[in-house]
Order: sequence, then structure tokens, then C-alpha cells
Amino acid sequence: MDNHVDCFWRVRTPTPAPAPGEPRREKVPMPSDVFVAHTAESAPPEIRPTVEGVTRKFGHLPSAVALMAGSPQLLKGFLAASASFEQSTLGPLEREIVILTVATRNRCHVCVALHTATLAGLDAPPEVVEALRSRTPLADTRLEAVRLFTLAVMDRQGAVDEKEMRAFLDAGHTARNALEVVLGVGAYTISTFANRLVDAPLDPQMSAFAWDGGEA
Repeated sequence: MDNHVDCFWRVRTPTPAPAPGEPRREKVPMPSDVFVAHTAESAPPEIRPTVEGVTRKFGHLPSAVALMAGSPQLLKGFLAASASFEQSTLGPLEREIVILTVATRNRCHVCVALHTATLAGLDAPPEVVEALRSRTPLADTRLEAVRLFTLAVMDRQGAVDEKEMRAFLDAGHTARNALEVVLGVGAYTISTFANRLVDAPLDPQMSAFAWDGGEA
């Protein structure tokens, strides 16, 4: 992992400009007394086994999960949706393209850092990771089709037009893949919105993958 960190992030990605039509807004910090960062002991009883499982998986309890644990339904819903997305017929790299596209569009610095680390673990080409973090086109036409289709799903609230659908299919993807992109957008809209709502901090374990375009 350290080699990937050095390769990818010796030079930080500049803060991306807002997407066309996307206003830049200053985010006012959430008061610290609104949301609680739970532990396995303080979390609502119905979510404690989940919190403990996440802690075992990561070796620590991510701050975003600790804060989402304030709503067991939210945390369970996100984890179920993301687990279902992991079982889709989209490949691992294609799934991460969907996730990073949602995360950068929604300016969730926690999700961008976490999934940059995931891409490093997948040995993703550095130029692919840099392009995703800076919201610029991918050189690989098949991968770029995933990015553009994800943006189209978000921009059009699912109502993509025939030209956009045909471009996705002509790049080698399937109608099932198109539906699975919607699943990924839905799952990671939950996490990106929740992380921004609670002002989830970046865990020190993810500092090497920090993204400086996370505030709008």
C-alpha cells in the first residue's frame, strides 16, 4: 500500500471547479453537539453487532460509521445497499468509477479518500485515479463510458436519453449494468449525503489519500 501511496499522491490533485451549472457554496460547520460519534458501547443496541463487525473489518471504527450509527436504519440501509452493489456484474474497477464519480460530484472528502485507497489496492492505473479525483475524462473509452453514464444518471435523475444509453451500451456494457449503476448511485448518495450532513472527519488512517476538493 505504501508504494501505491507514494506513486499516486506525491503531487496532490488541485481543487476541481464546480460542474457546469453547479453553484459553489460555503459549508457552515455543523455544531458539534448535534451528532454523536458512537462506539460499540454507546451505539443503539440494534446496531452494536454491525458496529463491532465494521470495527473488526477495518481494524478501527471509521468516524463516518461511528456518526451514522446514530440512525441504525441509515447505517444498515447503506451497508446493505453497498454490499448488494459489490455483488453486481460491474467489475471492481467499474464499481469504483461509479463510486468516485458520485463522491467527487457530491464533494464527500471521506468517500473520495476511502475509495482512492480501494483503487490503490486494486492496482488501478495512477492516471485513472487522478482523472477520477480531478473529475476529468478517462482515456479508456470503456471506463469513460461508465463515468459519463453515472453523471447522466445523476444529472437527469435517472431519465437518461437514448443517445446516452446507446453510448454506454456501445462501449461494451449491458442493460443490467445500467441498472446496477443506478444501484451504485443510490447507495453512495446515502453515504455521501450522510457524511456531509454530520461533517464526518477524515480518519488518520486515510490521510495519505486526502482529497482537497471536498468542500463546496
